[in-house]
Amino acid sequence: MFAWSPDLNQSGPTEFVFRVFTAVPELQALLLLLFLLLYLMILCGNTAIIWAVRAHSSLRTPMYFFLSNLSFLEIGYTSVVAPLMLSNILGAQKPIPLAGCGAQMFFFVTLGSTDCFLLAVMAYDRYVAICHPLHYALIMTQKLCVQMVVCALGLALFLSLQLTSLIFTLPFCGHRREINHFLCDVPPVLWLACADTRVHQAVLYVVGVLVLTVPFLLVCVSYVFITSAILRIRSAEGRRRAFSTCSSHLAVVLLQYGCCSLVYLRPRSSTSEDEDRQIALVYTFVTPLLNPLIYTLRNKDVKGALRSAIISKAASDTN
Repeated sequence: MFAWSPDLNQSGPTEFVFRVFTAVPELQALLLLLFLLLYLMILCGNTAIIWAVRAHSSLRTPMYFFLSNLSFLEIGYTSVVAPLMLSNILGAQKPIPLAGCGAQMFFFVTLGSTDCFLLAVMAYDRYVAICHPLHYALIMTQKLCVQMVVCALGLALFLSLQLTSLIFTLPFCGHRREINHFLCDVPPVLWLACADTRVHQAVLYVVGVLVLTVPFLLVCVSYVFITSAILRIRSAEGRRRAFSTCSSHLAVVLLQYGCCSLVYLRPRSSTSEDEDRQIALVYTFVTPLLNPLIYTLRNKDVKGALRSAIISKAASDTN
């Protein structure tokens, strides 16, 4: 697990440091403010969705149960990355020990994988709601909804534990290694291993297929049936409402799966560490921010629930 570097004449356990975005102090301050603002907006937006769903009885349906769980995942997913990233933007590079890097990778992969599985579950929920509306309440029971969320988390935990354990059996030469990234993600850490990583790359590819390709194919199949059902709706207003409900989810799906696939499923020979870092900013900061914006700005039920919850809270505070 630990490696020593005779060439650097250093001893001690392996540590990692993250490559700085820029060495210009003015740009560092600007980046710090930008990412801090994005992080706070992610926290506030997703917390607002969770609060609205729990506070408003009309939103206690499978669709909003999954949405609140997605918001909870987005908060944890970004919180695994943002605090450490923000602390490294200004000043000298702060080292992270091998165990800390492994812990960040484990939680990041677990929460990110659960996010992808949950998006597929939400597509199935929309399929049942639109294609089998009369049986929706019988199929999408509270027990089934909880079971699907637990299964998504359980599968993500299993895959993440196997992948992270495998990665950190590799030797890392040198006392302090620089990761060309802002987090301990799998591809940039693999770049630093001083051993043959072909088996590890193959395992990463298999996990990527299970986490990204399989759920995405399930989403696509669901939307083929959904689109067919919507086109059979006679009312133009009914078709518009159905497409509006699904388009928000589909926009998030395409952004999440698309960006993650570019990082985890591309051949290593065609990847660039700098490109991967830029793409990772999308699925660690942009997608978690867009989720609450897309689902609230385009959803009258959520907007109404938030408005009612705020008014009720304000009224209770004044009394």
